[in-house]
Amino acid sequence: MNGFLRLPKLPQNFDLRVMGRPMALSVLVGLVAGAGALAFYFLANWTEHFFLARLSGFHPPEEGAAAAAHLQNTFIDSLGMSTRWFLFLIPVIGGLVSGWLVFTFAPEAEGHGTDAAIDAFHNKGGFIRGRVPIIKAIASVATIGTGGSAGREGPIAQIGAGFGSFLATKLNLSAADRRILLLAGMAGGIGATFRAPLGGALFAVEVLYRDPEFEHEGLIPCIISSIVAYSLFGAVTGWQPLLATPLFRFEHPVELLSYLLLGIFCATLGVVYVRVFYKVRDMFRDLAIPPALKPALGGFLLGILAMFVPQVLGSGYGFVQAALYGKIALWVMLVIAIAKIVATSLTISSGGSGGVFAPSLVIGAMLGGAFGATANALFPALVQDPRAYVLVGMAGFFAGVANTPIATLIMVSELTGNYKLLAPLMLVCVVAMIVFRRNTIYHKQVEKRVDSPAHLGDFVVDVLEGIRVADLTDKGHSPTLIQENMPLPEILRRVANTECAYFPVVDAEGKLTGIFSINDIRRILHEEIPPGLILARDIAVSRVVTIHPDETLTQALKKLSSRGLEEIPVVDREDPTKVIFMLSRRSLLARYAKELEMKKEAYSVL
Repeated sequence: MNGFLRLPKLPQNFDLRVMGRPMALSVLVGLVAGAGALAFYFLANWTEHFFLARLSGFHPPEEGAAAAAHLQNTFIDSLGMSTRWFLFLIPVIGGLVSGWLVFTFAPEAEGHGTDAAIDAFHNKGGFIRGRVPIIKAIASVATIGTGGSAGREGPIAQIGAGFGSFLATKLNLSAADRRILLLAGMAGGIGATFRAPLGGALFAVEVLYRDPEFEHEGLIPCIISSIVAYSLFGAVTGWQPLLATPLFRFEHPVELLSYLLLGIFCATLGVVYVRVFYKVRDMFRDLAIPPALKPALGGFLLGILAMFVPQVLGSGYGFVQAALYGKIALWVMLVIAIAKIVATSLTISSGGSGGVFAPSLVIGAMLGGAFGATANALFPALVQDPRAYVLVGMAGFFAGVANTPIATLIMVSELTGNYKLLAPLMLVCVVAMIVFRRNTIYHKQVEKRVDSPAHLGDFVVDVLEGIRVADLTDKGHSPTLIQENMPLPEILRRVANTECAYFPVVDAEGKLTGIFSINDIRRILHEEIPPGLILARDIAVSRVVTIHPDETLTQALKKLSSRGLEEIPVVDREDPTKVIFMLSRRSLLARYAKELEMKKEAYSVL
């Protein structure tokens, strides 16, 4: 019996503190992202109900299982809807509120928030100003709640990403850690909002690049955050998928030919969508009117369009739900798809606040439904169920404009609760992405990891592989050890004649307990505290970044770069509290230059 109860022994190098901290932070980010998603969900729904339903008399079809049950006796073969005459003025209200908020308090919250989060990851060290998520949320509620053709993933992605960035900044984490928490926040917000925990996690790490690459360092934190946020959101709003579908199946491999054409069709229309989107943006930027009024002008033009095609207002998920059950005429789906492209461009490209995911799903669903109905009319023996093309079109179109095939096919499967079409989903998403490789709705994406400023230096350290830290012992210098109870005046005398930048702090037994730098001393001198009362332990930080002699110089350079350090203590593998020598960035880079020159000479000989 005792043998069954004996717990496995943890690995010797397992450190619960090191492993537990990222997990705890990911859980915290997930909780806040989930709470933010809930607040945004209820506030946006209330605003939309007040302005569109009660004030304007606009009642589009609803989505979900309950709504699907009422579609049996419904067929949409007309664009006409019952609304009040002033409906065209409602989006102007959202544009005015959104424009004033954004351009007064946080101009970076303009447009679709996912692109802003991508930009923060690549170019700003993961930093997002604390006010941005709040302004983005309120502005997006104003835009979406008054009928703007925008999605919720952009604002909720920026809300989650903003908190992740804020938390990392407050904890004085490195830029690398701040980027990871930014991604975790994105994943949590998107996973909760669309009830797609795996899709949200994959989207956050895949959307950064145009090529099929992942930010793999952030995958586990993103999964943890997304699970927590989704669980919180589902516990309050329910666990049903966002959209209900018939029981689609894929059982005829020959139908892949039709799906292949659908992928090309989605990619082609995706190019049109992106070009219209950014052409409209450029037109609004050239207008000689105050930036804060441009979203209102976009809202006015949207309102005019809505007088002819009211289906462009709001999320449009209800029309997707109807299309999934074959309750919309072919020509109506085509008109909605084209009008939705224009409506989304007017809403977001004018400076309005919102995301592009939801509109892209609606456009893709309408295009897929129209394609499926046409293919069924021309080749009835080839098409098993034309309604399935609505679901596959959703995924294919967005995968083509966002370059996120894996995340998109998983997310669409999760938000519909239908996993029987994975094969056609995989085909259409990949085809839609590769047909026009440079087409993207997210202009802040970079080609691949090597092109990201966030990974500058990650790909130039291969020449150091195989070289150990111990090989630079002669280039290191002896540490200037400071007793932890040494007062500040004596510390100043001790360090005055040294060339060191960092000073390990040890206890009475000579064991490492902390470290401080020259900058830490300068900072403490500005404090209004008598120098005699300040001890070394008061200046030092207890979390010391160290390296072992048997580690490679590649690992040393990554530790130095990720923390912005100039020196790093080399400690004994058996006794991590014993400092052997100090390794400087200058010595390491000198060895790198030497190795690089040697390799150049070797290649020149060849």
